[in-house]
Amino acid sequence: MYLFANATIYLGLAVSIYSLLIITLGISTQKQKLINSGKGGIIAVFTCAGLAMISLFYLLGTSDFHYQYVVDYTSSDLPILYKLTALWAGNAGSLLLWTFFLSLYMVMIMSSRKMKGNPMVPYVTSILLANAVFFFFILGFVAKPFELSNPVPAEGRGLNPMLQNPGMIIHPVTLYLGYVGLSVPFAFAMAALIMKNMDDFWIKMTRRWTIIAWLFLSLGNIFGGQWAYVELGWGGYWAWDPVENASFMPWLTATAFLHSVMIQERKNMLKVWNISLIIISYALTLFGTFLVRSGVLTSVHAFSNSNLGLYFLVFMGIAVIGSLYVLMSRYNLLKRSAGEFNSFVSKESSFLINNLLLVGAAFAVFWGTIFPLVSEAVRGTKVTVGTPFFNTVESPILLCMMFVMSVCPMLAWQKSTVKNLRKNFLIPAILAVIGMVLMVVLGIQKAWAVIGYGVIILLLITHYLEFYRGVKARRKMTGENPFLALYRLMIKNRRRYGGYLVHLGIAFITMGIIGSQNYDLQTMKTIDLGKSIEIKDYRINYDRLDQKKEGPNDVVFADITVFKDGKKLGSFEPKKIFYANSENEPSTEVTIISSLKEDLYVVLSAWENNGKATFLVKVNPMMDWLWIGSFMIVIGALFAIWNGKYQNITPRYTGVRKEVA
Repeated sequence: MYLFANATIYLGLAVSIYSLLIITLGISTQKQKLINSGKGGIIAVFTCAGLAMISLFYLLGTSDFHYQYVVDYTSSDLPILYKLTALWAGNAGSLLLWTFFLSLYMVMIMSSRKMKGNPMVPYVTSILLANAVFFFFILGFVAKPFELSNPVPAEGRGLNPMLQNPGMIIHPVTLYLGYVGLSVPFAFAMAALIMKNMDDFWIKMTRRWTIIAWLFLSLGNIFGGQWAYVELGWGGYWAWDPVENASFMPWLTATAFLHSVMIQERKNMLKVWNISLIIISYALTLFGTFLVRSGVLTSVHAFSNSNLGLYFLVFMGIAVIGSLYVLMSRYNLLKRSAGEFNSFVSKESSFLINNLLLVGAAFAVFWGTIFPLVSEAVRGTKVTVGTPFFNTVESPILLCMMFVMSVCPMLAWQKSTVKNLRKNFLIPAILAVIGMVLMVVLGIQKAWAVIGYGVIILLLITHYLEFYRGVKARRKMTGENPFLALYRLMIKNRRRYGGYLVHLGIAFITMGIIGSQNYDLQTMKTIDLGKSIEIKDYRINYDRLDQKKEGPNDVVFADITVFKDGKKLGSFEPKKIFYANSENEPSTEVTIISSLKEDLYVVLSAWENNGKATFLVKVNPMMDWLWIGSFMIVIGALFAIWNGKYQNITPRYTGVRKEVA
């Protein structure tokens, strides 16, 4: 097995180099036979990566402690599911997963029916192959997944308790699919520049790939936040941790890219901006990988004892400098054919403003993340940038983005008139103001919360009007009933209405953020058996403290009974789990009682021999709306990319109006 498993890595490296060279030679000599040979090599690369994955899965599943990776991340008593998912618990395994996904994307592009005969494909695959060469090199010579252990231990060290959670089964996989997926539109953008194709053909070819990558990035961040909420026991879902930031930054720039490419398709504008955005998004995926594996920043998510940082830094530098060189060499061609803005008050201007806000948010996160490194390099002292900085900077940016999202659907392309603005915004604005006044009357006093909820009301109303007017117009033309008209309206405009569903999801997420960040309540108390903790309209009775075995693990739990307004909600068991093969702190299993209004969050923090126990109790308002909004984002993205009967390419707006005789 040792020889076979390592052979898959080194053979994958050799075939990647061969395919890259032979395709490049085929492009330069215009010989299709050479390009076809390189495409066959891509199948071999995918096969090698797949066999390496299967080999590591087998070694992990059978607890073969002859291999150091199996020793470091599993134990014989670990459930089989977590043995297998330990593949991405460490550097070597997670990079193997990355390489597998990269080769999978290459095969999917090469075998896609839409890509047959596409002259860009050889350029695209060569760029992706350059990435594959780097990752196979790392697996072969730096982070070796099949390194033998010496001596061979009788038992493994086990998996970090924090990773033994369903969220951590899905979170890394979706995040890596998003990271690797962004290399596809990057490769197409570079191919278009190299071929001097200055139109939007590459955007149309990568539209679905980009949305898929964005969707997986979204899922990665969602599952990461959900894992933090239920597993870490601190009552939050986002701590602006450096590694959290590393996955959030490319999501922001990819979101900006998805919006701005619509301007290029419609009005032949923002060509340099779009290519710059996809370069930045791709670079940020490499930067995030550098942060996780370099050890330069402390994070609960980061891999420790890693020497990979320098390799990723060099590769990132080569990729960014090379892509910027190609961009600048084609700069005049891009500018020569670009369109211009006609009015500041227009749909395309609102897209640009939203782009600037998204990029500004990404830069603020980037600066806050790297500032400790900068301060240490300049002053010799590492200054910590905490949650208050990020909340202070990002909150107004979020509200501005929400406002732009609210008004954008109602703006016309090219130019909006005063009459149009008054017709579209007067009633929504009045209703939003009335809603803000009612919130103040009901006791919501914080200015940011009132403004935030007012903007959300405006967004909900304007998006409702978009659906209502579309259905009304269709019913007038077809006579269909409202539900059939809505269905057919949406499936004929999947991209547009899928985007609106995503907007609504973001509005619900913002509701959850505002509520949980501004109106949460928290108490930590040490109480005797039989006593209770009261918070808001809840009473938590502490009934019993006990200990039990769950497999090889020791579990300390408290029996509690929860009442709300005197009505019993049930009995629950917040726990601490001590894993047999772990030297880390015990894992926390919290009690969460959810409703659309709020969550009650109870943590068993500590206990004493005499039965006293310390509980952290929080009331987190509007938390369910955060998860509902996350679900809507996924539904909207899937709806936008799903194949349907009515597939259309949005015509570019030229400003030419046909005369009617």
